[in-house]
Amino acid sequence: MTANTEMVDVNVNAAYSSSFGILPDQTMYHTGANVALKAFDGRVELGKIVLKGAKRMQEKAYLTTSGGTGTAGVATVPVFVDRNIIDTSRKYTPLVELIPRVTNLGLTADYVRITAKSFAQTYAEDAAFPDGSATRERQSKAIKYLRAVGRVTGQAQAAVPGYTLVGFGATGAGMSPGDPFRDVPTSNATEQEIQLAAQNLKELEENLIVNGNATTSAISDNPDGTEYDGIIQQQSTTNQTDLSGAQLEWSDVENSIRDAYVDSGRPNLAVASPSAVTRLRVIMVDVLRYTGNDLTSTISFGIPSGVTLQTFVGPVPVIASQFLSDTAAARRIYFLDMRFVEMRILQDMTFVKMGINNDSDKFFLKIYEVLLLKAPEFNSNIIGIA
Repeated sequence: MTANTEMVDVNVNAAYSSSFGILPDQTMYHTGANVALKAFDGRVELGKIVLKGAKRMQEKAYLTTSGGTGTAGVATVPVFVDRNIIDTSRKYTPLVELIPRVTNLGLTADYVRITAKSFAQTYAEDAAFPDGSATRERQSKAIKYLRAVGRVTGQAQAAVPGYTLVGFGATGAGMSPGDPFRDVPTSNATEQEIQLAAQNLKELEENLIVNGNATTSAISDNPDGTEYDGIIQQQSTTNQTDLSGAQLEWSDVENSIRDAYVDSGRPNLAVASPSAVTRLRVIMVDVLRYTGNDLTSTISFGIPSGVTLQTFVGPVPVIASQFLSDTAAARRIYFLDMRFVEMRILQDMTFVKMGINNDSDKFFLKIYEVLLLKAPEFNSNIIGIA
Protein backbone atom coordinates (compact mmCIF):
# COMPACT_ATOMS: atom_id res chain seq x y z
CA MET A 1 0.00 0.00 0.00
CA THR A 2 1.31 3.44 -0.85
CA ALA A 3 0.50 6.49 1.19
CA ASN A 4 0.43 9.85 -0.45
CA THR A 5 -0.97 13.33 -0.06
CA GLU A 6 -3.25 15.13 -2.41
CA MET A 7 -5.38 18.24 -2.74
CA VAL A 8 -8.97 17.51 -1.76
CA ASP A 9 -12.02 19.52 -0.73
CA VAL A 10 -12.73 18.86 2.97
CA ASN A 11 -15.72 19.79 5.10
CA VAL A 12 -13.67 20.94 8.07
CA ASN A 13 -16.57 21.15 10.54
CA ALA A 14 -17.67 17.60 9.79
CA ALA A 15 -14.12 16.31 9.99
CA TYR A 16 -13.54 18.10 13.34
CA SER A 17 -16.75 16.93 14.99
CA SER A 18 -16.25 13.33 13.90
CA SER A 19 -13.04 13.20 15.99
CA PHE A 20 -13.57 15.75 18.77
CA GLY A 21 -17.29 16.07 19.21
CA ILE A 22 -18.15 19.34 21.00
CA LEU A 23 -14.65 20.08 22.34
CA PRO A 24 -13.78 23.75 21.75
CA ASP A 25 -11.17 24.60 19.17
CA GLN A 26 -7.55 24.47 20.42
CA THR A 27 -8.38 22.23 23.41
CA MET A 28 -5.35 20.15 24.49
CA TYR A 29 -6.49 16.53 24.73
CA HIS A 30 -3.03 14.98 25.23
CA THR A 31 -0.35 16.70 27.38
CA GLY A 32 2.52 14.79 25.86
CA ALA A 33 5.89 15.91 27.27
CA ASN A 34 4.59 19.21 28.73
CA VAL A 35 5.80 18.72 32.28
CA ALA A 36 4.16 21.94 33.39
CA LEU A 37 0.79 20.22 33.15
CA LYS A 38 -0.64 17.19 34.87
CA ALA A 39 -0.27 14.26 32.56
CA PHE A 40 -3.51 13.66 30.68
CA ASP A 41 -4.45 11.55 27.64
CA GLY A 42 -7.98 12.10 26.36
CA ARG A 43 -7.64 9.98 23.26
CA VAL A 44 -9.46 7.01 24.83
CA GLU A 45 -12.56 9.10 25.44
CA LEU A 46 -12.22 10.80 22.07
CA GLY A 47 -12.05 7.34 20.47
CA LYS A 48 -15.44 6.60 21.95
CA ILE A 49 -16.72 9.81 20.31
CA VAL A 50 -15.30 8.72 16.95
CA LEU A 51 -16.95 5.30 17.20
CA LYS A 52 -20.23 6.82 18.26
CA GLY A 53 -20.09 9.28 15.34
CA ALA A 54 -19.26 6.56 12.88
CA LYS A 55 -22.15 4.47 14.15
CA ARG A 56 -24.49 7.46 13.86
CA MET A 57 -23.33 8.08 10.27
CA GLN A 58 -23.94 4.41 9.44
CA GLU A 59 -27.41 4.51 10.93
CA LYS A 60 -28.30 7.56 8.86
CA ALA A 61 -26.84 6.36 5.54
CA TYR A 62 -29.32 6.66 2.62
CA LEU A 63 -30.11 3.12 1.54
CA THR A 64 -32.44 1.88 -1.21
CA THR A 65 -34.83 0.78 1.53
CA SER A 66 -34.91 4.17 3.26
CA GLY A 67 -38.49 5.13 3.93
CA GLY A 68 -39.68 1.53 3.87
CA THR A 69 -40.65 -0.78 1.07
CA GLY A 70 -43.07 -0.02 -1.73
CA THR A 71 -44.93 -2.00 -4.37
CA ALA A 72 -41.75 -2.36 -6.43
CA GLY A 73 -39.73 -3.50 -3.41
CA VAL A 74 -38.27 -0.16 -2.34
CA ALA A 75 -40.10 3.05 -1.61
CA THR A 76 -37.91 5.73 -3.16
CA VAL A 77 -36.48 3.93 -6.17
CA PRO A 78 -38.76 4.28 -9.18
CA VAL A 79 -39.30 1.49 -11.73
CA PHE A 80 -38.03 2.40 -15.19
CA VAL A 81 -40.01 0.40 -17.79
CA ASP A 82 -38.27 -0.17 -21.11
CA ARG A 83 -40.00 2.02 -23.70
CA ASN A 84 -39.54 -0.71 -26.32
CA ILE A 85 -42.33 -3.28 -26.63
CA ILE A 86 -41.74 -6.55 -28.50
CA ASP A 87 -44.66 -8.38 -30.09
CA THR A 88 -43.73 -12.07 -29.93
CA SER A 89 -47.10 -13.02 -31.47
CA ARG A 90 -46.38 -11.30 -34.80
CA LYS A 91 -46.90 -13.24 -38.04
CA TYR A 92 -45.70 -12.74 -41.60
CA THR A 93 -48.46 -11.70 -44.02
CA PRO A 94 -47.04 -12.03 -47.56
CA LEU A 95 -50.25 -13.20 -49.28
CA VAL A 96 -52.08 -10.06 -48.14
CA GLU A 97 -49.55 -8.11 -50.23
CA LEU A 98 -49.17 -10.50 -53.16
CA ILE A 99 -52.81 -11.23 -53.98
CA PRO A 100 -54.27 -8.49 -56.23
CA ARG A 101 -56.86 -6.35 -54.42
CA VAL A 102 -59.79 -5.49 -56.70
CA THR A 103 -62.68 -3.14 -55.94
CA ASN A 104 -66.12 -4.72 -55.74
CA LEU A 105 -69.46 -2.92 -55.91
CA GLY A 106 -72.18 -4.83 -54.10
CA LEU A 107 -72.43 -7.48 -51.39
CA THR A 108 -71.43 -10.36 -53.70
CA ALA A 109 -68.51 -10.87 -56.07
CA ASP A 110 -69.90 -12.31 -59.29
CA TYR A 111 -68.09 -13.64 -62.34
CA VAL A 112 -68.68 -16.04 -65.23
CA ARG A 113 -66.70 -19.14 -66.14
CA ILE A 114 -66.77 -20.94 -69.49
CA THR A 115 -66.40 -24.65 -68.92
CA ALA A 116 -66.87 -25.92 -72.49
CA LYS A 117 -67.29 -24.63 -76.07
CA SER A 118 -68.24 -26.34 -79.33
CA PHE A 119 -68.07 -23.82 -82.15
CA ALA A 120 -65.23 -25.17 -84.31
CA GLN A 121 -65.86 -28.22 -86.55
CA THR A 122 -64.87 -29.92 -89.72
CA TYR A 123 -67.48 -30.43 -92.41
CA ALA A 124 -68.13 -32.08 -95.76
CA GLU A 125 -68.88 -30.27 -98.97
CA ASP A 126 -72.33 -28.65 -98.98
CA ALA A 127 -72.99 -29.73 -95.37
CA ALA A 128 -75.50 -27.96 -93.16
CA PHE A 129 -74.29 -25.43 -90.59
CA PRO A 130 -75.27 -26.55 -87.06
CA ASP A 131 -75.09 -23.94 -84.32
CA GLY A 132 -72.10 -23.89 -82.02
CA SER A 133 -72.39 -23.15 -78.31
CA ALA A 134 -70.49 -22.49 -75.10
CA THR A 135 -71.25 -23.62 -71.55
CA ARG A 136 -71.20 -20.72 -69.12
CA GLU A 137 -71.64 -20.79 -65.39
CA ARG A 138 -72.24 -17.88 -63.05
CA GLN A 139 -70.22 -17.85 -59.83
CA SER A 140 -71.10 -15.72 -56.82
CA LYS A 141 -69.22 -15.28 -53.56
CA ALA A 142 -70.63 -13.29 -50.64
CA ILE A 143 -68.55 -10.46 -49.21
CA LYS A 144 -67.53 -11.22 -45.62
CA TYR A 145 -66.82 -8.78 -42.81
CA LEU A 146 -63.64 -8.64 -40.73
CA ARG A 147 -63.15 -6.41 -37.70
CA ALA A 148 -60.81 -5.66 -34.80
CA VAL A 149 -62.29 -3.95 -31.74
CA GLY A 150 -60.38 -2.02 -29.09
CA ARG A 151 -61.11 0.17 -26.08
CA VAL A 152 -58.84 2.46 -24.06
CA THR A 153 -59.88 3.81 -20.65
CA GLY A 154 -59.44 7.44 -19.73
CA GLN A 155 -56.99 6.42 -17.03
CA ALA A 156 -54.82 4.59 -19.57
CA GLN A 157 -54.93 7.59 -21.88
CA ALA A 158 -53.74 9.83 -19.05
CA ALA A 159 -51.16 7.54 -17.50
CA VAL A 160 -49.59 5.41 -20.26
CA PRO A 161 -46.57 7.13 -21.85
CA GLY A 162 -45.33 6.71 -25.39
CA TYR A 163 -43.79 3.39 -26.36
CA THR A 164 -42.06 2.04 -29.45
CA LEU A 165 -43.31 -1.21 -30.95
CA VAL A 166 -39.96 -2.73 -31.91
CA GLY A 167 -39.80 -4.80 -35.09
CA PHE A 168 -43.52 -4.34 -35.57
CA GLY A 169 -44.24 -2.76 -38.94
CA ALA A 170 -43.55 -5.28 -41.67
CA THR A 171 -41.86 -4.09 -44.85
CA GLY A 172 -42.75 -6.50 -47.65
CA ALA A 173 -45.08 -8.26 -45.23
CA GLY A 174 -42.11 -9.33 -43.13
CA MET A 175 -40.47 -11.36 -45.88
CA SER A 176 -37.87 -8.88 -47.13
CA PRO A 177 -34.15 -9.70 -46.75
CA GLY A 178 -32.32 -8.76 -43.57
CA ASP A 179 -34.50 -7.19 -40.89
CA PRO A 180 -37.74 -6.26 -42.64
CA PHE A 181 -39.58 -5.15 -39.53
CA ARG A 182 -39.41 -1.44 -38.75
CA ASP A 183 -39.99 0.17 -35.38
CA VAL A 184 -43.33 1.93 -34.94
CA PRO A 185 -43.42 4.73 -32.33
CA THR A 186 -46.68 5.37 -30.48
CA SER A 187 -47.17 8.51 -28.41
CA ASN A 188 -50.00 7.26 -26.20
CA ALA A 189 -52.12 4.26 -25.23
CA THR A 190 -54.71 4.85 -27.95
CA GLU A 191 -52.15 4.90 -30.76
CA GLN A 192 -50.57 1.73 -29.41
CA GLU A 193 -53.91 -0.08 -29.26
CA ILE A 194 -54.85 0.98 -32.81
CA GLN A 195 -51.52 -0.24 -34.20
CA LEU A 196 -51.92 -3.62 -32.48
CA ALA A 197 -55.50 -3.96 -33.69
CA ALA A 198 -54.53 -3.13 -37.28
CA GLN A 199 -51.72 -5.69 -37.31
CA ASN A 200 -53.98 -8.32 -35.78
CA LEU A 201 -56.60 -7.66 -38.47
CA LYS A 202 -53.98 -8.22 -41.20
CA GLU A 203 -52.92 -11.46 -39.52
CA LEU A 204 -56.55 -12.63 -39.48
CA GLU A 205 -56.82 -11.76 -43.17
CA GLU A 206 -53.69 -13.80 -43.98
CA ASN A 207 -55.03 -16.73 -41.98
CA LEU A 208 -58.38 -16.61 -43.80
CA ILE A 209 -56.63 -16.45 -47.19
CA VAL A 210 -55.06 -19.82 -46.36
CA ASN A 211 -57.47 -21.56 -43.97
CA GLY A 212 -60.79 -19.72 -44.17
CA ASN A 213 -63.93 -21.88 -44.14
CA ALA A 214 -67.27 -20.35 -45.12
CA THR A 215 -69.15 -23.29 -43.60
CA THR A 216 -67.57 -23.80 -40.17
CA SER A 217 -65.77 -20.50 -39.51
CA ALA A 218 -63.21 -22.54 -37.57
CA ILE A 219 -60.40 -19.97 -37.83
CA SER A 220 -62.14 -17.02 -36.21
CA ASP A 221 -64.30 -19.24 -33.96
CA ASN A 222 -67.20 -16.91 -34.73
CA PRO A 223 -70.69 -17.82 -36.02
CA ASP A 224 -70.69 -20.25 -38.94
CA GLY A 225 -70.74 -18.55 -42.30
CA THR A 226 -68.85 -15.40 -41.22
CA GLU A 227 -65.59 -16.47 -42.91
CA TYR A 228 -64.84 -16.77 -46.61
CA ASP A 229 -63.29 -19.90 -48.09
CA GLY A 230 -59.50 -19.77 -48.27
CA ILE A 231 -57.08 -21.43 -50.65
CA ILE A 232 -57.38 -24.86 -49.03
CA GLN A 233 -61.18 -24.92 -49.29
CA GLN A 234 -61.46 -23.42 -52.77
CA GLN A 235 -58.73 -25.56 -54.30
CA SER A 236 -60.04 -28.65 -52.50
CA THR A 237 -58.97 -31.87 -54.32
CA THR A 238 -58.59 -30.30 -57.79
CA ASN A 239 -55.21 -31.34 -59.25
CA GLN A 240 -54.18 -32.72 -55.87
CA THR A 241 -51.31 -35.12 -55.16
CA ASP A 242 -51.37 -36.84 -51.75
CA LEU A 243 -47.98 -38.14 -50.61
CA SER A 244 -49.52 -39.77 -47.51
CA GLY A 245 -46.49 -38.94 -45.35
CA ALA A 246 -43.81 -39.70 -47.96
CA GLN A 247 -40.79 -37.50 -48.56
CA LEU A 248 -41.15 -34.79 -51.20
CA GLU A 249 -39.12 -35.41 -54.35
CA TRP A 250 -38.47 -33.29 -57.44
CA SER A 251 -40.64 -35.56 -59.57
CA ASP A 252 -43.60 -34.72 -57.31
CA VAL A 253 -43.11 -31.03 -58.08
CA GLU A 254 -42.86 -31.57 -61.82
CA ASN A 255 -45.91 -33.84 -61.87
CA SER A 256 -47.97 -31.33 -59.90
CA ILE A 257 -46.99 -28.46 -62.20
CA ARG A 258 -47.90 -30.73 -65.13
CA ASP A 259 -51.37 -31.27 -63.67
CA ALA A 260 -52.02 -27.54 -63.73
CA TYR A 261 -50.52 -27.21 -67.21
CA VAL A 262 -52.71 -29.98 -68.62
CA ASP A 263 -55.75 -28.04 -67.39
CA SER A 264 -54.34 -24.90 -69.08
CA GLY A 265 -52.85 -23.30 -65.97
CA ARG A 266 -49.48 -21.61 -65.67
CA PRO A 267 -48.57 -21.50 -61.96
CA ASN A 268 -46.34 -18.52 -61.19
CA LEU A 269 -46.36 -18.55 -57.38
CA ALA A 270 -46.34 -21.27 -54.74
CA VAL A 271 -47.16 -21.09 -51.04
CA ALA A 272 -45.92 -23.89 -48.80
CA SER A 273 -45.42 -25.10 -45.27
CA PRO A 274 -42.05 -23.89 -43.91
CA SER A 275 -40.50 -27.37 -43.78
CA ALA A 276 -41.66 -28.03 -47.34
CA VAL A 277 -39.73 -24.93 -48.42
CA THR A 278 -36.58 -26.16 -46.71
CA ARG A 279 -37.03 -29.55 -48.42
CA LEU A 280 -37.33 -27.81 -51.80
CA ARG A 281 -34.10 -25.92 -51.10
CA VAL A 282 -32.34 -29.22 -50.37
CA ILE A 283 -33.63 -30.61 -53.67
CA MET A 284 -32.48 -27.53 -55.60
CA VAL A 285 -28.98 -27.73 -54.08
CA ASP A 286 -28.41 -31.49 -53.91
CA VAL A 287 -30.25 -32.59 -57.05
CA LEU A 288 -30.15 -29.60 -59.38
CA ARG A 289 -26.91 -28.09 -58.05
CA TYR A 290 -28.24 -24.58 -57.59
CA THR A 291 -26.21 -22.25 -55.36
CA GLY A 292 -26.33 -18.73 -53.90
CA ASN A 293 -28.51 -16.19 -55.63
CA ASP A 294 -29.76 -18.79 -58.10
CA LEU A 295 -31.92 -20.25 -55.32
CA THR A 296 -34.18 -17.24 -54.78
CA SER A 297 -35.78 -14.31 -56.58
CA THR A 298 -37.70 -11.16 -55.71
CA ILE A 299 -41.44 -11.39 -56.34
CA SER A 300 -43.12 -8.02 -55.70
CA PHE A 301 -42.87 -5.21 -53.14
CA GLY A 302 -39.44 -6.44 -52.09
CA ILE A 303 -40.80 -9.84 -51.04
CA PRO A 304 -38.27 -12.60 -51.82
CA SER A 305 -39.00 -16.22 -52.43
CA GLY A 306 -37.78 -18.87 -50.01
CA VAL A 307 -36.70 -20.73 -53.12
CA THR A 308 -37.44 -20.33 -56.82
CA LEU A 309 -38.23 -23.50 -58.75
CA GLN A 310 -37.19 -23.81 -62.38
CA THR A 311 -40.10 -25.74 -63.89
CA PHE A 312 -41.11 -26.43 -67.48
CA VAL A 313 -43.70 -23.62 -67.29
CA GLY A 314 -41.03 -21.18 -66.09
CA PRO A 315 -39.73 -19.94 -62.73
CA VAL A 316 -42.09 -20.49 -59.79
CA PRO A 317 -41.11 -18.61 -56.62
CA VAL A 318 -42.14 -20.32 -53.39
CA ILE A 319 -42.94 -18.51 -50.13
CA ALA A 320 -43.40 -20.09 -46.72
CA SER A 321 -46.62 -19.53 -44.82
CA GLN A 322 -46.83 -19.49 -41.04
CA PHE A 323 -50.52 -20.34 -41.40
CA LEU A 324 -50.01 -23.65 -43.22
CA SER A 325 -49.50 -26.65 -40.96
CA ASP A 326 -45.87 -27.63 -40.49
CA THR A 327 -46.68 -30.96 -38.85
CA ALA A 328 -45.17 -34.05 -40.47
CA ALA A 329 -47.53 -35.68 -42.99
CA ALA A 330 -49.74 -32.55 -42.92
CA ARG A 331 -47.42 -30.23 -44.84
CA ARG A 332 -48.62 -28.75 -48.14
CA ILE A 333 -47.64 -26.84 -51.27
CA TYR A 334 -50.06 -24.88 -53.43
CA PHE A 335 -49.02 -23.88 -56.95
CA LEU A 336 -51.13 -20.88 -58.00
CA ASP A 337 -51.79 -19.16 -61.29
CA MET A 338 -51.98 -15.65 -59.86
CA ARG A 339 -53.72 -14.20 -62.93
CA PHE A 340 -56.90 -15.78 -61.63
CA VAL A 341 -56.61 -15.11 -57.89
CA GLU A 342 -58.19 -11.93 -56.51
CA MET A 343 -59.20 -10.33 -53.24
CA ARG A 344 -62.45 -8.50 -53.98
CA ILE A 345 -62.84 -5.45 -51.72
CA LEU A 346 -66.07 -3.64 -50.94
CA GLN A 347 -64.35 -1.56 -48.24
CA ASP A 348 -60.68 -1.72 -47.32
CA MET A 349 -59.40 -1.20 -43.78
CA THR A 350 -61.33 1.66 -42.18
CA PHE A 351 -61.06 3.17 -38.68
CA VAL A 352 -64.32 3.89 -36.84
CA LYS A 353 -64.50 5.66 -33.48
CA MET A 354 -67.46 4.39 -31.48
CA GLY A 355 -67.60 7.23 -28.94
CA ILE A 356 -67.55 7.25 -25.14
CA ASN A 357 -68.14 3.96 -23.35
CA ASN A 358 -67.94 4.47 -19.58
CA ASP A 359 -64.76 6.50 -18.99
CA SER A 360 -63.13 5.16 -22.15
CA ASP A 361 -62.92 5.50 -25.92
CA LYS A 362 -63.93 2.51 -28.03
CA PHE A 363 -63.01 1.96 -31.68
CA PHE A 364 -62.94 -0.70 -34.34
CA LEU A 365 -61.22 -1.38 -37.67
CA LYS A 366 -63.07 -3.18 -40.44
CA ILE A 367 -62.60 -4.73 -43.89
CA TYR A 368 -65.30 -6.03 -46.25
CA GLU A 369 -63.82 -8.59 -48.66
CA VAL A 370 -63.87 -12.06 -50.18
CA LEU A 371 -61.16 -14.22 -51.76
CA LEU A 372 -61.68 -15.56 -55.30
CA LEU A 373 -59.85 -18.48 -56.89
CA LYS A 374 -61.58 -18.10 -60.22
CA ALA A 375 -60.01 -21.15 -61.83
CA PRO A 376 -58.86 -23.87 -59.40
CA GLU A 377 -58.19 -26.01 -62.48
CA PHE A 378 -55.26 -23.72 -63.30
CA ASN A 379 -53.66 -24.49 -59.93
CA SER A 380 -52.34 -27.67 -58.32
CA ASN A 381 -51.30 -28.83 -54.87
CA ILE A 382 -49.34 -31.45 -53.00
CA ILE A 383 -50.49 -32.55 -49.53
CA GLY A 384 -49.41 -35.13 -46.96
CA ILE A 385 -45.71 -34.18 -47.19
CA ALA A 386 -43.43 -35.82 -44.62
